[in-house]
Amino acid sequence: MHPTRPSGNRGAGPRSAHHGRREPRVKEGAQPKYYERPATPSGPLPINREITLSEGITVKELSERLQVRAKDVIRKLLDRGLMVTVNQPLESETAIAMAREFGASATVVSFEEEALKSVEEARGAEAEPAKLTPRAPVVTIMGHVDHGKTSLLDAIRETSVAAGEAGGITQHIGAYKVEVTDPDSPAHGRAIVFIDTPGHEAFTRMRARGAKVTDVVVLVVSADDGVMPQTLEAIDHAKSANVPLLVAINKIDKPDAQPDRVKKQLAERGLQPEDWGGTTVMVNVSAKAKTNLNQLLEMIVLVADLQEPKANPDAPGQGTVLEAQLDRGRGPVARVLVQDGTLRTGDTIVLGSVLGRVRAMFDDRGRSLPAAGPSTPVEVLGLEALPEAGDRFTVVNDRLKAKQIAVYREEKAREAAHARASRINLDVLSQQMGSGGEAKELPLIVKADVQGSAEVLVDTINKLSTPKVRIRVIHSGVGAITEGDVLLATAANAVIIGFNVRPERKAAELAEHEKIEIRQHSIIYEVTEEIQKAMTGLLEPVVKETPLGHAEVRQTFRIPKVGAIAGCYVRDGKLTRDAPVRVVRDGTVVYTGKIASLRRVKEDVSEVRSGLECGVGVSNFADVKPGDVLEAFQLERVAATL
Repeated sequence: MHPTRPSGNRGAGPRSAHHGRREPRVKEGAQPKYYERPATPSGPLPINREITLSEGITVKELSERLQVRAKDVIRKLLDRGLMVTVNQPLESETAIAMAREFGASATVVSFEEEALKSVEEARGAEAEPAKLTPRAPVVTIMGHVDHGKTSLLDAIRETSVAAGEAGGITQHIGAYKVEVTDPDSPAHGRAIVFIDTPGHEAFTRMRARGAKVTDVVVLVVSADDGVMPQTLEAIDHAKSANVPLLVAINKIDKPDAQPDRVKKQLAERGLQPEDWGGTTVMVNVSAKAKTNLNQLLEMIVLVADLQEPKANPDAPGQGTVLEAQLDRGRGPVARVLVQDGTLRTGDTIVLGSVLGRVRAMFDDRGRSLPAAGPSTPVEVLGLEALPEAGDRFTVVNDRLKAKQIAVYREEKAREAAHARASRINLDVLSQQMGSGGEAKELPLIVKADVQGSAEVLVDTINKLSTPKVRIRVIHSGVGAITEGDVLLATAANAVIIGFNVRPERKAAELAEHEKIEIRQHSIIYEVTEEIQKAMTGLLEPVVKETPLGHAEVRQTFRIPKVGAIAGCYVRDGKLTRDAPVRVVRDGTVVYTGKIASLRRVKEDVSEVRSGLECGVGVSNFADVKPGDVLEAFQLERVAATL
């Protein structure tokens, strides 16, 4: 028989490993493109680089990040039993595993994080520093009801906002952009964005959802009324948000106005006026007489400039939803604040888990806008559903990608609903606090029936702090537990302590929905006793070791398919199956593991007591020798004491 001749031309070299194809010719010194590289070996490559993957990355996008052919990625996925196409999105765990196969360590970030990272990289790019420009500061007006918040803003805007509100009280969130027009002012021509809210509840509700929109908080206090309960709550909310605070003492034109008394009351609350040697800027104003309004605007610009707010107007628009409502004629309408980039008509945007295409935009005066730059509040039409206040919005050029993001965020929203069940709780605080050696903190909100009880309770609670656990009363007040208290507890992950007070009906419903714990007491020592128990729960449990018994190894046996077995005599205590065990040789611990098997005569037993012989198998350890001592023990997690 003649040997089989190789197919093809005579003298041809050996075939390529790629299904009979020749290797592509590459000019000498030239580097082949990633799609010309041969298939990767079957085993994983050593990790030699780091890459970042976005949520829902497709096979094609993953291959481009890894600089390999898409068919090689698909082949690896087929080896794992996954039938995919090039445009199919992958689970995060699968994408990370594939990256490891090709020698890359991958980190998966959400689309929001990726978008923010790209903005930060653009901001930090040395090649184009001119793209980063100063933006108008965003200011939130807060204070007690009827202290003149909207009237002050009305005077600044020189329009009649308050006249359109029911009873002169703000019923919805409004955002307004004003410009300093005084030619003698150093802030002449500068723009300021004001957010007027129905109260600090909306401010904290947005912060509880992770929205950080405010650069400066202006606290409005009436000169004839002084510091009131909602004033104190507004101070606590601003401090908790770590936002600079500026005080506008309003209504100084009234005959009974006492601005110095207001300064004294605020100084007692930790807001020391600048003219008294403190750091808090306070301006005496009158919304009715339009007194010192330019000075107030100058101070706002000055305080904001210390933070140097900047943005990139050339980037895709990003920002926060301030409010959303369903309009009978226009459909879902969202009031948004553009914080970075530029939002244009026709852009595809994702607002939380809601998809939309900007059909039209209007400013605070109802004028149509083709584009809105950084620090611009606008009304947006063209949404598929209503977003929630505090949701982030981002411009996405690819509508298919935008749809994937919206679905992903919807899943995250469902997970967040589950997370509410794990709010901080006095009964399970030790499970909720993170690990580490640093001091733990227990945030509390205290409400009492009278001011005297509240002060005594706060002083008593503060004295319970120890070097290991610090108690922080983030807010205390008088009266029933309100929705604002629950919202603040939601943002700060705090527990509410009520002393001789009850929660309002809406507050109780909100607390149940947000899984915020409200503890009600009528005796002070009961409060302190319960908090001490919670503080004990806050501490990391102590792992206590209890010896079980000692056994001497007298002989060893090697059993096929089982391994080394130690023939032991139990000297004291007992040996139990699955108990942790140390192998001690000449007084030195040579191995720590657990008892894998325990036999008495020919029977498997759960324990062997002192004075008896047994056979012991130690998991993952075959070097047991006669004369060794097996020391069995058990570990218990006991609560720490203060």
